[in-house]
Amino acid sequence: MVIEEIDTTSPRGALALRLADAVQRRWPSEVQAVGVRGSLAHGDDTDTSDVNLVVLTHRPRSGPRPTLRKVEGIPVELEVLAADEALVKARQLTPRWPLLADRYMTTFALHDPKDCFAELREAHQNLLGEARPAEFTQLARHDWATANGARRRAIRLTQWCDTEAALVMIADARVHAALVAGLLTRTWFRNAADAVKRTGVAAADMRELGAILKYQADELAARGRPVDGTVGALFD
Repeated sequence: MVIEEIDTTSPRGALALRLADAVQRRWPSEVQAVGVRGSLAHGDDTDTSDVNLVVLTHRPRSGPRPTLRKVEGIPVELEVLAADEALVKARQLTPRWPLLADRYMTTFALHDPKDCFAELREAHQNLLGEARPAEFTQLARHDWATANGARRRAIRLTQWCDTEAALVMIADARVHAALVAGLLTRTWFRNAADAVKRTGVAAADMRELGAILKYQADELAARGRPVDGTVGALFD
């Protein structure tokens, strides 16, 4: 659910408004819409939150440049997309859908005279309404393979006593296992941390993660997308 108005008493809310004004003043003929995503759009930002600003432009490669940095002590992520490009992406399903849907469904407009963000939300809602279950299952199998590969590499790295690298791989495996769960249940998440927490894999060790992946493999097979198969099945 998108908030009805931004909290201007919050340092992050006040900064978002100032940034939106600065963008409009500097690129008045190129900027079509400016909005915020993430915790500000959900209305639950805290002192540790970022400002996730998104700018839609009339043409590709115009307006401000995307960047990630601090402004007055507050982390700011500036995403810049041509409005047409953003609309194309809103109509696509990818293996990262559980981490991407929120940006279409929950964006608070700071400047949007043509209701671009509402159009993106409607386009994504239509996509979800029209998508067949098999499309989500196919994407889930892709994430399962990534999770399984990361877990296998983590095991191998542990055997080589490369604990630091193994921890990176196991974290990657957890995220992709969470994406599998999200795709199979058509659930999206705020971010990767939210995904692993809500799916119960945040603290899973390699043995527990193996059991989770085994369960997911069985579920995928039951839905007609087995994780293993013949040479010919690779191209199906």
